[in-house]
Amino acid sequence: MKELKNSVQKTFALMEYFTPQKPEWGVTELANEIGSNKSTVFRFLAQMHTIGILDKDEQTEKYRLGLRLFELGNRVQLRTALVDKTHPVLENVAKRITETVHIAVLKDHQVFYIDKVESPQGLKISSQIGSYLPAYATSLGKVLLAFLSEEQQGKSLDHLYDEIGAISLTGNTITDKAKMQRELAKIKKREYAIDREEFEVGLICVAIPIFNQNEQVVASLSASGPANRFNEDEVKNYVDILKEGATAIQEKIGNFKLL
Repeated sequence: MKELKNSVQKTFALMEYFTPQKPEWGVTELANEIGSNKSTVFRFLAQMHTIGILDKDEQTEKYRLGLRLFELGNRVQLRTALVDKTHPVLENVAKRITETVHIAVLKDHQVFYIDKVESPQGLKISSQIGSYLPAYATSLGKVLLAFLSEEQQGKSLDHLYDEIGAISLTGNTITDKAKMQRELAKIKKREYAIDREEFEVGLICVAIPIFNQNEQVVASLSASGPANRFNEDEVKNYVDILKEGATAIQEKIGNFKLL
């Protein structure tokens, strides 16, 4: 171990010592265990703590594996259990609706985009796979919030509106918690959400929930387009196509649920 010079190798070698049987290590005991210089071990543990790979108990000054690894593990799960199986469905939906199609999940009270197929009409939307957007200002987010349990929804709305404060991104953004609660009740009843230029002026989106085979909402599916061609008279047609896509996805993902 003390001969390793490659920092990536050393980082992964150190992580191997954090096990269910020994989840926490102090600097001195880990240095003694691996037979390495204490200052070198301290430097690596501190760097790993800075980027979230390790958490540190400030009272005991011991380190344990951090949430950053959990997040990275979830990305692998999303790719293998969801995205790889559903991308052809997204392509088909985008072709039929002729608008940009997204699939997203709810993470840390935000919308996390996990896949996207661009509109065949050529207009590019600035959303990016792997990015986060406010749940309260997007159709994807609103539909996911609407299908949370009453307790979970309450916690999310408290966080979004009371703790961090919902920011007005356009004149249509819903920044009042009571108004959002009424909006979510309507969304759950009709089983789709609309973002009427609430996140970006000139952009309209419609989204529906994606259920797994246990009838749990695990993601959302949306179609987005410019307001000047996204005719609300066509919303029912868009929703019908999205629902067909969601049903096809449900058949492919089995009992998938984001941990």
